[in-house]
Amino acid sequence: MAGLDIAIILAFIVYSLSSGLRNREMASKNLEEYFLAGRSLPGWKAGLSMAATQFAADTPLLVTGIIAVSGIFALWQMWIYALSFLVMGFVLSSHWRRAGVITDAELTELRYGGGKALALRGFKAVYFGTIFNCVVLAWVFFAASRIAEPFLPWNEWLPTWIFQPFMSLVQAAGLKLTGASLDAANVWVLSANNFISVLSILTVTAFYSATGGLRSVVDTDVVQIFIMFGATLVFSVIVFLKAGGIAGIHEKLQLIYASGSLGAIKPSEILAFTPDRAHNASFALLALFALQWIIQLNSDGTGYLAQRSMACKDEKHAKTAALVFTGTQVLLRSLLWLPLGLGLLVLFPPVAGLTGELLQADREGAYIRGMAELLPVGIKGLMITGMLAALASTVDTHINWGASYWANDIYKRIICQAWLKREPSGRSLVWVARGSNLMLICIALVIMTKLSSINQAWQASLLLGAGMGPMLIMRWLWWRVSAWAEIAAIVVSSAAALPLLLWVDNPALRLLIMAALSVAASLSAIVLFGPEDKEQLAVFYKKVRPKGFWKPVALECGDPEYDGPRKLLISLAAVLAAGVSVFCLLIGIGSAITGSPSPAICPWPAVWITGNIILGLFLCPIWFRLGFRGNTA
Repeated sequence: MAGLDIAIILAFIVYSLSSGLRNREMASKNLEEYFLAGRSLPGWKAGLSMAATQFAADTPLLVTGIIAVSGIFALWQMWIYALSFLVMGFVLSSHWRRAGVITDAELTELRYGGGKALALRGFKAVYFGTIFNCVVLAWVFFAASRIAEPFLPWNEWLPTWIFQPFMSLVQAAGLKLTGASLDAANVWVLSANNFISVLSILTVTAFYSATGGLRSVVDTDVVQIFIMFGATLVFSVIVFLKAGGIAGIHEKLQLIYASGSLGAIKPSEILAFTPDRAHNASFALLALFALQWIIQLNSDGTGYLAQRSMACKDEKHAKTAALVFTGTQVLLRSLLWLPLGLGLLVLFPPVAGLTGELLQADREGAYIRGMAELLPVGIKGLMITGMLAALASTVDTHINWGASYWANDIYKRIICQAWLKREPSGRSLVWVARGSNLMLICIALVIMTKLSSINQAWQASLLLGAGMGPMLIMRWLWWRVSAWAEIAAIVVSSAAALPLLLWVDNPALRLLIMAALSVAASLSAIVLFGPEDKEQLAVFYKKVRPKGFWKPVALECGDPEYDGPRKLLISLAAVLAAGVSVFCLLIGIGSAITGSPSPAICPWPAVWITGNIILGLFLCPIWFRLGFRGNTA
């Protein structure tokens, strides 16, 4: 890298460290200041922070691979989550804000109460905060090593007496952090380089996250996403123009297909947005795409998304955060990556004969190769900074979120209040949170060294959450949902995960079966065990004032004017209108940029593109009125 590129990276590091120092005093007061920024975030800032977290550096590599292997239509598996984000915004963000909790695990005890609720709270804190969270962090660390590899040659920069111990360490641990097919000596050099890169990123990220809490995380996230969007826009334009625009991409795709480099997929299938034109759009796949947003374990925002909602100034800002997040995450981000993925496919054609995972890995590598070979000095530094910043934004959120479980749910609620029968001080809880940051990083680093052997465990962790989504949403909307419904979903998921992994090869069918089993178990538990204690339901109702089906509890609480079903209907109408609006704009603008084929029902591309864009814009004032002026709080 040139001196200018390095200077850009160093400037971002200085900003990040100063953010941690600037916010350390406020963050040290108590857990609300540390984990929720004193519930003071404006909606736009919280929304951009959510988007920055999911603008992970490994995601554009993944998208590039998916486009080459399965075509644009396969990206619906990511786009469909817009519905989940909108449900969180229009239906549940006000509920999260009113609940007044610090973590979603704490909500469990507020909603249900009793010993079983405390046990469920502890389980969620350990599973989400440590097991699930650290596996995600391990994959992010591994991605960091691959991205940094071409740009951070520490063996050339550091003296031998500093570099050699790192290389000895990775050799002793058998830690191969490179996909390069080289002789053993170079593999260990590259692995040592990548290990130093990961440690450097973690040192900076852990410092500002642990010292400044959520305020520093959000401040850096906002800068990170602007850097990443700006750099990715320039990268996309350069690649698109070098590929010859739409006409050049289409022409070169025909040549690549003719050479057999893409296997069975056709150029028209690569470009398709709709299932009738897509590659291998089976019924199971379509069903999974349609339901994936609701059967996943954070369908109601559970996790760091809810954390950002709870950190907003008020309910309106929480709703705004979800909308900003949806538009940034699903629409703007995708419109940058579509031409980029197609352009890289034709500029760096895959080797003939590669299929499946090998083809995807080759395409993911093309993203890094394009950065290294196509970007000029300055822009390259900006792009590398953006990629490293995207990694940092994912890491800072996950360690901050994971630490909230340990400080608030495990240490404060279980160890101090339940076992020791005492109240910890606010500052002591903050120090526990800071220590938890470092603990989570260490656990994730250990997991990273075993990545080659945890693939089944990772698949099992995804299955464990499949089917929990409907109950997580319904616990807000229906008074009869009990803790036993969630427990039943967890038990059935745990019992069925391994058999499904062994006996069902189709991932889509596997997730659908798990979802069906989990939902059936939850509904059975509701019928068998009935609702929670009336006093606990009344406490929850008075605090949250949920929309939906709470009339019996509302009457018990002296609220005969309860109109939850009407409010829920208005909120769902806003979700539907906003979802259709986002998807129409994505299809219309995306088809125009990529020259995608129109579906059989509308064989005129110009009409298809124009119609989608007009409908998407037409629906904007409708969902805005329904969502913000329709008395949906």
